[in-house]
Amino acid sequence: MSGYGLADSGLLSSKAAGPLPWPLAERPFVIAEIGINHNGDLNIAKRLIDEAKAAGCDAVKFQKRTIDIVYTAEVLEQPRQSPWGATQRAQKEGLEFGASEYDAIDAYCRQLEMAWFASAWDLPSQTFLAKYNLKFNKIASAMLTHMPLVKAVAEEGKLTFASTGMCTLGQIDQAVEIFRQANCPFILMHTVSTYPTPPADLNLLAIMTLRQRYGVPVGYSGHESLVEPSLLAAALGAVVIERHITLDRTMYGSDQAASLEPQELKLLVSRLRELPSWAGSGDKRIMPGEASVAEKLRYWNG
Repeated sequence: MSGYGLADSGLLSSKAAGPLPWPLAERPFVIAEIGINHNGDLNIAKRLIDEAKAAGCDAVKFQKRTIDIVYTAEVLEQPRQSPWGATQRAQKEGLEFGASEYDAIDAYCRQLEMAWFASAWDLPSQTFLAKYNLKFNKIASAMLTHMPLVKAVAEEGKLTFASTGMCTLGQIDQAVEIFRQANCPFILMHTVSTYPTPPADLNLLAIMTLRQRYGVPVGYSGHESLVEPSLLAAALGAVVIERHITLDRTMYGSDQAASLEPQELKLLVSRLRELPSWAGSGDKRIMPGEASVAEKLRYWNG
């Protein structure tokens, strides 16, 4: 795939990397979440995959739902105007990819050597995704308290990204116990489930709280329309950065406003790759180039 496997990277270690008092990842794993921002259009999905590849992301992520399981009949009958009709059912079915689209996505990503995976919102969707032999699993924040689904994912034994938005520590405890009993490797993802998230609500120090409580690597799944918080998340030790992406934030869709546009995605990935060099070793020493400056400025030769 795109040349970066978490299992072989050392990022699954809970120990700090280097002399820093927190584990600054040498190379954060970057996930471009397409989710439903493809608006039911396979060509848009492919364009978003192209943008993720061009930006240097490590993987792209989608969502898979069985509409009649995830939503009640009453909800699906409610009115909602969308490009596909005037009901909630029409809108949600319009955004849902099936086997033909995922077959095409799988072939396209393999052609580009881009890892892909998806978060299942119900058990049949998890079974559906299993046929693609994907490297990773993802549990969305809304599903972390769906214990049958968490157990099914854990039993597959794949490295799983588990988002923790809308969850108490007690609820996270239950999911963590399931992963540990199944001996399934996992990375907790600090998340705030508002779209977009107000900057004052990001609570990025929770990354350290989760790592200290569970002794596992932690990532960050952001829903803000900014680049900078993801850099701070990485500096706080997030080994994975996941961000929604879009071709244009003004497009139709509930997640578009909480997404990064292509140029912002490229900026984020390039800055994340530079971050470890900015942090340095932590050793206090005269840096290259400082000696000549000292000669000019320390006229008393102190």
